[in-house]
Amino acid sequence: MADRLGIGIGWRPELDLSIARLPGVDWVEVVAENLHAPHLPESLLALKDRGMPVLPHAVSLSLGGAEPLDTTRVEHLAELARVLDAPLVSDHVCFVRAGGLDSGHLMPLPRTREALDVLVDNVRLAQSIVDVPLALENIAALLEWPESELSEEQFLTELTERTGCLLIIDVANLYANARNVGTDPVAFLDGIPWERLAYVHMAGGVERDGVYHDTHAHPVLPEVLDLLAELRRRTDPPGVLLERDDDYPTDSELAAELVALRTAVTL
Repeated sequence: MADRLGIGIGWRPELDLSIARLPGVDWVEVVAENLHAPHLPESLLALKDRGMPVLPHAVSLSLGGAEPLDTTRVEHLAELARVLDAPLVSDHVCFVRAGGLDSGHLMPLPRTREALDVLVDNVRLAQSIVDVPLALENIAALLEWPESELSEEQFLTELTERTGCLLIIDVANLYANARNVGTDPVAFLDGIPWERLAYVHMAGGVERDGVYHDTHAHPVLPEVLDLLAELRRRTDPPGVLLERDDDYPTDSELAAELVALRTAVTL
């Protein structure tokens, strides 16, 4: 299990001043592709100088892709980790590129032994480049590939066993998948190796035309908070992060959501 982080929030330029004055923020996560190590925002460096952990979170490594891993992207992530003194880095269990095209989205992997082998090889290569632990996150999906050989929790468990990587469990994504593809979030929670947990993601969404969209632009739903409490019955998460990427609310609304997260994991 990772070191204790506490309650965090995703750092975005639109929230930089809010984060500096919000009570109860213990750490921040930054989107790695939006930053360049030689030219980090002053407001982010100010948080780091206050002793607040800053964790780079990548979205473009495409670790599950069948094409050769783009190691320059991993090197960029590793450089950010060094400059920010980050205790760990992360990306997703997904692919984002194939055949020379970029999807613009995090795409789910077929849960087959062959796909797992590819992912394991790419994760091991990435781990050889970064100097800190690598954590990988479950994603929200609108489809599941046919002929799965493993459940998602089995897939993630074997991934950790074969690579030693950590996991980020996105509770909002569990809720989205339950709504959209009929997965069982409780079965997922029962099958996860909690000793490999780095931290937890939480975010809001909205239903449109019968499809639940993980927007990161709406308040966290009570049902997602209930799932976080369900997770807490199995483990004490080292960290819980609130993600917000659009339609940014007032400081008081953000503070209330952070309190709700802290309440859900406090027994």
